[in-house]
Amino acid sequence: MLIHSASQLLTLAGGPQRGRSLGRLGLIPDGAVLIQGETILDAGPSEVLKQRYPHEPGLDASGKVLMPGLVDPHTHLVWAGDRAAEFELRLEGKSYLEILAAGGGILSTVRATRQAEPADLLAQTRRRAAAMFRHGTTTAEAKTGYGLDVEAELRLLDALLRLDAEGPLEIAPTFLPAHAIPPEYPGDGEGYTRLVVEAMLPALPAWWRSHAPGRPLPFVDVFCETGAFSLEQSRRILETARAAGLPLKIHADEFDNLGGASLAASLGAVSADHLVKTSPADIQALAASDTVAVALPCTPFGLAEPAYTPAQAILDAGGLLALASDLNPGTAWCESMQFVIALACRTLRLTPAQAIAAATINAAAAIRRDRAIGSIETGKQADLILLGVSDYRHLGYRFGTNLVTQVIKKGICYDVD
Repeated sequence: MLIHSASQLLTLAGGPQRGRSLGRLGLIPDGAVLIQGETILDAGPSEVLKQRYPHEPGLDASGKVLMPGLVDPHTHLVWAGDRAAEFELRLEGKSYLEILAAGGGILSTVRATRQAEPADLLAQTRRRAAAMFRHGTTTAEAKTGYGLDVEAELRLLDALLRLDAEGPLEIAPTFLPAHAIPPEYPGDGEGYTRLVVEAMLPALPAWWRSHAPGRPLPFVDVFCETGAFSLEQSRRILETARAAGLPLKIHADEFDNLGGASLAASLGAVSADHLVKTSPADIQALAASDTVAVALPCTPFGLAEPAYTPAQAILDAGGLLALASDLNPGTAWCESMQFVIALACRTLRLTPAQAIAAATINAAAAIRRDRAIGSIETGKQADLILLGVSDYRHLGYRFGTNLVTQVIKKGICYDVD
């Protein structure tokens, strides 16, 4: 298939974009892309590709932007139930940490998820995955974390593998047993940390090899935060995971600066996420590493908090910045990376071009898939989207509506109703 005559083709070619280089779109006016099977074979000006491949079946993209599929590198996709009542409590003045301490927050979703029938859990999660795909996300990271015991966490991981096999949304799984202290360990974070380190993480590689043979091992994540896991506990969890060959991620500095970002950099973590309260020293540590700083602007927006990720400081330091939705039931029920881009332009002061790069090639780097997805280059997977606008700046400029008209995943074109 030759997709041709796009008003703007954004290739995002050249790999992840660090610091002030963020925003290189590789824009080609009147652009075209040739796809064969699941793979991109060529990209360039339409007239050149039409002459080069005169007999290929065509898809006319006139008046549309053609760009890589969006990548969402931080979601909590699989859960049951909702927390609408807690949203009302927050509006009445209760803080997120107060609700968590009272047995709400994550623990509320843990109860609902543990009680859900497997088929119902899959059905609820499938609807969210479909909404993400319709809004242009072609690949998403997705975490466990609402089970908080060995059996339940592995059940959630199995659900993610099932949804990935169904498609069309491609899922990069993350194992997050250290999301909160479960009700079985009241006030005993140390005891639960020992369970994670001594039982959960050692069981993971063998389980994974039997359930997902040949696939890269999943990421391991930890919520390093006041009220969750201390810096020392987070270090032990991540060091245990690293010793087992598991790639690392971390939730850090959402509410307090505990040093999680520097820990991530020192351990070679793939990403450090949230980073709202990150100190200048931690920003420098991230910038000196290959750890991707993932901003989640929907979370402070959902909490009505005034502070956001210091994106400009991260770019000034030369860091790798990505964007993600943090899709979850408590603080950021948002399936649209288009809205994330619009919010990042307003709250992180990113240009539309910077936000698009942070939501494609840099987001792919945050899940170690930048060599396969996140840009339009020869040999990469054919994951693309078409926008029903002629100028890419409508991403960022507009919000609350879906600009995607077609999603192309592994070379298959899906029309968006």
